Amino acid sequence: MKTIIPSEISPAQLQNVLQTAIAPRPIALASTVDKNGNINLSPFSFFNMFSTVPPILIFSPSRRVRDNTVKHTLENVQEIPEVVIGIVNFPIVQQISLASTEYEKDTNEFVKSGLTMRDADLVKPKLIEECPVNFECKVQEIKSLGNEGGAGNLVICEVIKIHICEEYLNAEGNLDQKKLDLVARLGGNFYSRNNENNLFEVPKPLVTKGIGFDLLPDEIKYSKVFTGNDLGMLANTEELPAAKFSSDEKLHIEAQNYLLQNKIAEAWEVLIK
Repeated sequence: MKTIIPSEISPAQLQNVLQTAIAPRPIALASTVDKNGNINLSPFSFFNMFSTVPPILIFSPSRRVRDNTVKHTLENVQEIPEVVIGIVNFPIVQQISLASTEYEKDTNEFVKSGLTMRDADLVKPKLIEECPVNFECKVQEIKSLGNEGGAGNLVICEVIKIHICEEYLNAEGNLDQKKLDLVARLGGNFYSRNNENNLFEVPKPLVTKGIGFDLLPDEIKYSKVFTGNDLGMLANTEELPAAKFSSDEKLHIEAQNYLLQNKIAEAWEVLIK
């Protein structure tokens, strides 16, 4: 196994390892203004949600690795502690990339990227009309993580209003994960796309308790057919069927095909002698 001591490689090399391994990362399209009213729009993939009550989002405009300068977004939220965070999906990913260009401070990236500004209700920064979801936020705190190039600055934001484009809702009025077609950042120039072609569901063992790997029958646990994912699905059942189980690899392959369709009960039925 290759091992790395972060202090023994360059910041650029470390950044490449971290951003490639810790992925995919959701993208915050941050809309901000400075004290003079200059508008800025910039994407950040060091971003996620960290609390529901209160609703807290955090993104990090890191100091640039190459020259230790800071981004206009960071300067803006220090002056005007408000931000609109737009969620990025595939229909606008190329425009988002364009908005990441390091234009001069008084350049409006809405104009450069062709995205549409719309007045927010409770904060000064603009909503991004093309984003499927916009979060109006008040900045609670900005926490610096260091003074060297590559150091992050955690912008801790409380959501005070949410805007959802109705075309991304399902019949029940909830956000539809498949319709959203979200994108995320990977390492280098790579992105990932999350649509109905690559989404899958994994049942959460919250209400019931899965029996676990340790209670799987040896005929199943030591099968040459089943993968870790297969065994995880079988071990997530609440109660082991009261029966003897087959070690026949042909039946294991048949059961595996059911597991690929998320049909766990049917897979167990095949495995019973």
